[in-house]
Amino acid sequence: MGPINEADLEWTLIDEGDAEMKRKQLGERAASEQLGCSLYELPAGERSWPYHYHTANEEAIYVLTGTGTLRLDDETWSLTAGDYVAFPADESGGHRVVNDSEEPLRYLAVSTMTDPDVTVYPDMNKVGVFAGSPPGGRDERSVHGYYDLDDDVDYWED
Repeated sequence: MGPINEADLEWTLIDEGDAEMKRKQLGERAASEQLGCSLYELPAGERSWPYHYHTANEEAIYVLTGTGTLRLDDETWSLTAGDYVAFPADESGGHRVVNDSEEPLRYLAVSTMTDPDVTVYPDMNKVGVFAGSPPGGRDERSVHGYYDLDDDVDYWED
């Protein structure tokens, strides 16, 4: 497949809970199979996906325009155009982007597309399970759901 241009893609609006953002799935449109890439725009005062980390997929962001803050593990960092941050596929890669400025914040998010994956949301005491298609993938999943971390049962329990 040849080049695609983000201007040819429509924004998808995500407005759930305390997260509001716009997204263009560039990797999917370019028929990428093992590397995801999305363009995100956070309006002034808005937040990205809830604080989380993946157990199988490494992620990274590259800030294109605007400023904001990044919660990374247990620290908060300032973000500005030109910043690149990698998020390992483990607890140390926990992250959330916040636009605490007056202008939109645009960044590219890239990730491996490993399947299966478990996403952990420490603040929500929740895990997400993805099998058959990784997070961000559009294929049908054989297993997909979100579960409370405290809902552990014994292997032999009915």
